Amino acid sequence: MHLCLCASSSSSSSSSTSTLSLSLPKFSNKKKVTKLSAATNPNGGHLPSHVKSITSTTNPFVKHCLKLRDNSSYRHSHGSALVLGVTPVREIILQDRQVEIECLLMLDGAQIPDGFGDVAVRIVNVSSLVMKKLSGLQSTQSTEAIAVMRMPTSFLRVDDDRQDANCRNWFHSPHRILVLDGIQDPGNLGTLLRSAKAFNWGGVFMLPGCCDPFNDKALRASRGTSFQLPMVCGSWYNLEALKQEFNMKMLAGHPPDSDKESKPVTLLSHGFADSLAEIPVCLILGSEGHGLSEKSEQACELLSIPMAGDYESLNVSVAGGIFLYALQPRNRK
Repeated sequence: MHLCLCASSSSSSSSSTSTLSLSLPKFSNKKKVTKLSAATNPNGGHLPSHVKSITSTTNPFVKHCLKLRDNSSYRHSHGSALVLGVTPVREIILQDRQVEIECLLMLDGAQIPDGFGDVAVRIVNVSSLVMKKLSGLQSTQSTEAIAVMRMPTSFLRVDDDRQDANCRNWFHSPHRILVLDGIQDPGNLGTLLRSAKAFNWGGVFMLPGCCDPFNDKALRASRGTSFQLPMVCGSWYNLEALKQEFNMKMLAGHPPDSDKESKPVTLLSHGFADSLAEIPVCLILGSEGHGLSEKSEQACELLSIPMAGDYESLNVSVAGGIFLYALQPRNRK
């Protein structure tokens, strides 16, 4: 059921513009979404149909969008996220024409971008002050459009340890799955998602401690990949179920020549990658500050990138890109 919250009309919302407003398709996302009502949240996400432009930063819908941008629990309770910038929005649309855009906020005077012409979307003009407020940037030159988008059905939270959870439905192609273990920096997480998509990995499994992939900084770094790549948030119990179901080999990125090594570390090579061509693989990458969790280090074969000189380690998004490229699936659809 489409989430609809009633909000009182605001004097800050005017109704004069030439922008065309088109009806949106029905919401078909099957994930559980917390139901809210006007009584419990009078300043919620409903934008009255007569509103065609917004000029004030105190408008209730602007406040709703700011909460979507800044508050993860609010974002997921509504099942919506804020996507900033024409390029990320366009890339999402080109990858999936079924994606639902609740509202497209356009900077006053900006032209409707190429590629948006055949998309059913409600367009609302906003002032430069509103655009700066929502984007968090001092200039509007790089942000002429912001989309409020429904989270995709390819995103799933497995919040408990139910033994009947069907991990076969999590990923369309589980031959190569990236696992993130406590990745907290949204820039690194977004970059890893984009790299996984670019190198044709089947999806991403996020263990506890990761930042929200629909965080605005993560979305900016991923260029909208969070809407295109299957993602599952779960525990080690759920990851073990995935491993057993598909007989997956567990690898974990690890710095070379660590004094704390308690087990052998394999060096990444063409020969090693070739030996795994037909074997389903989970690649685990640890957090920036603490590295792999104890569970990941114990459960996986450790894998490092050979480097010249005395470099101790690489940034996780850089190292992850190298791993994802070297171990990418070959000749598989």
